[in-house]
Amino acid sequence: MAGLLVSGTQVSYIGQDCKAIPEFLGRKYGSIAKRLDLSFNLLKSLEGLQTFSSLEELVLDNNLLQNDLRLPSLPHLHTLMLNKNQISELEGLLDHLAEVAPSLEFLSLLGNSACPNELVCKDKDEGDYQRYRYFVLHKLTKLKFLDSRKVSSKEREEAILRGAFMKVVKPVDNKDSVEDAPASSQTSYTPLPSGSRNLTHHRGVLGKCRYVYYGKHSEGNRFICDDQL
Repeated sequence: MAGLLVSGTQVSYIGQDCKAIPEFLGRKYGSIAKRLDLSFNLLKSLEGLQTFSSLEELVLDNNLLQNDLRLPSLPHLHTLMLNKNQISELEGLLDHLAEVAPSLEFLSLLGNSACPNELVCKDKDEGDYQRYRYFVLHKLTKLKFLDSRKVSSKEREEAILRGAFMKVVKPVDNKDSVEDAPASSQTSYTPLPSGSRNLTHHRGVLGKCRYVYYGKHSEGNRFICDDQL
């Protein structure tokens, strides 16, 4: 069949624009496949993956997988590639992977907005990416490689100490927050007394002036520069 490559326990079905895992793949190769490559398709769901219970490597790059992706229990899975999908929520994915893939050692999420890599997200920098790594390593403690970089011993130590506090929080849309806020909270704050807020008031914005200035001998100037007169 076109697009299908099988070599021992390795099965590849690449670039076939399939929106779901073909049923024949699981029926014919599910029991023997240890490596499955389904990259460059149009997958939005992983329904049917449960027949591949012996998988050790799974490649799902360049698909349409989103935050609702669910994997079956894959106790032997040590490598998972999810590059260039549409995953934006990180914590839910990591909690799911910790549950269904307890042996995971290699994970790559490059090209998803959940991975704040500066090459993909122009508003992110190396600091954002490093915090992301600490958080992922805090959740998935057995990882040896994350994205294209080996996990260092220093990173692992930092993940233990600070990883729980590195969660990436989505910013609140300022427009929405202003529209939803009560009218009273939208009033601009000013430290000036209420009687002095009218900028057109003839006494000025600071209220009544206690002193009238008439040159260097005025009462006001004696307060300001008495030692210079």
